[in-house]
Amino acid sequence: MDKILLFIPSYNCAQQIPRVLNQLDKELMQYITKIIVVNNRSTDNTEDVVLKYVANKELPLTILRNDENYGLGGSHKVAFDYALNNKFDYIIVLHGDDQGDIQDILPLLKSGEYRSFDCCLGARFMKDSKLKGYSGFRTFGNRVYNWVFTVSTGKRIYDLGSGLNLYKTDILTNRFFYRFSDNLMFNCYMLLANSAYKLNVKFFPISWREDDQVSNVRLFSQAMKTLKIAGGYFFSGNKSEYLKRDFRNNKVLKYTAKSIKK
Repeated sequence: MDKILLFIPSYNCAQQIPRVLNQLDKELMQYITKIIVVNNRSTDNTEDVVLKYVANKELPLTILRNDENYGLGGSHKVAFDYALNNKFDYIIVLHGDDQGDIQDILPLLKSGEYRSFDCCLGARFMKDSKLKGYSGFRTFGNRVYNWVFTVSTGKRIYDLGSGLNLYKTDILTNRFFYRFSDNLMFNCYMLLANSAYKLNVKFFPISWREDDQVSNVRLFSQAMKTLKIAGGYFFSGNKSEYLKRDFRNNKVLKYTAKSIKK
């Protein structure tokens, strides 16, 4: 049986994260070996809420508190390192703000189909996906930028980065992701890597909701950054060499976190 790590990035989501943990029912946990909640230096009581939730439960869960606020991308690097260092076969990413539903990936786990791909990426904007509380304007903008990245990478892109993804850890062993941006753009660079390194990718439809979540996305600046990333990759001569650049604002030598006990 595969050793699968579930990684839940969290930042100021004390209100939502109990609902995320409630998604982890017995059927799903048959496939999950370990859960890590990576707390990116939350300023609310996210960590305490998680500790209280698991106090009387049998969930195989560990909280990792980042030594610094590394951003969403930096939290991915902490989790990817953890998966590699502890020899997990796969890592699932489920955001802690309760926008995505991990049950959407269960059919891939039950069938074993995920083993045929290097990564399986949840997509909010493909057939059979379901959106709740997501404006038509944002949906249109995302579809446009999906096509921009499709042209840039030469591969059909259905989502630039949802909160539900699965990666085979074998593709992460040389830690190419260390050079990618530590902010919300991290997933965009991961898409470029999928193209440059010719990885076998599957997009799958997911349900997505926005109720009481607080968005960290500033639409115009985010759009400009996304366009710049896609254009830089498209006009680069050697794609693999292009991705060897360091795209971070701050050059962190090592992404470290402290394990928090119950």
